[in-house]
Amino acid sequence: MAQTTTKLDVKSRDAAGSRAARRLRRSGRVPGVVYGGGGESLGFDADARELRLALAASGAVLDLSVDGGNATPVVLKEAQRHPVRGETVHVDLLRVRLDEAIHALVPLELTGIEEAPGVKEGGVLEQITRELNVEALPTDIPESIVHDIGEMQIGETILLSTIVAPRGLTLLDEVEETVIATLSPPKLQAEVAEEIEAETELVGEGEEAEEAGAEEAPAEDAAEEE
Repeated sequence: MAQTTTKLDVKSRDAAGSRAARRLRRSGRVPGVVYGGGGESLGFDADARELRLALAASGAVLDLSVDGGNATPVVLKEAQRHPVRGETVHVDLLRVRLDEAIHALVPLELTGIEEAPGVKEGGVLEQITRELNVEALPTDIPESIVHDIGEMQIGETILLSTIVAPRGLTLLDEVEETVIATLSPPKLQAEVAEEIEAETELVGEGEEAEEAGAEEAPAEDAAEEE
């Protein structure tokens, strides 16, 4: 849980536009915006290394200080990353009150994958849901929610209803409809099963055609005799 906060010092900025943002990034700084909490939106830029370390250490809450002013609790609303290098190129921060619950997205981490019997048998695991919508006080929002699937079998589907939320946290997604993960039969086995099913359907269609032809034959013979 994010029981402590991490301070982040930033500088306010007035310049806007992609050209100004590129200049900032070349100088080792990341542009961002902080908004919400009854205050006006404010543009800022932060040292790229300090921002990376603060986001990694904070859990949910940052104490944001602009131009050396009083710190304000904020949470990361969105981080835009470079499509190739993966580095953060822009951040949106949201002002919060530590005594008021907020909505947030929390990463879902599956453990025990290699120990799952279905995986050992060659099953194909697919994690459908990777983030969960939650509601909690800012300091109660975890960095991630961990769920063990060490007993998962081939053909099994895990729903959100199987996940126990940490204390103080409410899951907002539909627990009986949100699929977390599936474990399918090995691809080769699945392909063989599909081929057998297709062949069975073809054989069935052929038998039906033969039966229909057999029924039509006596009628044709009777017509010829007349």
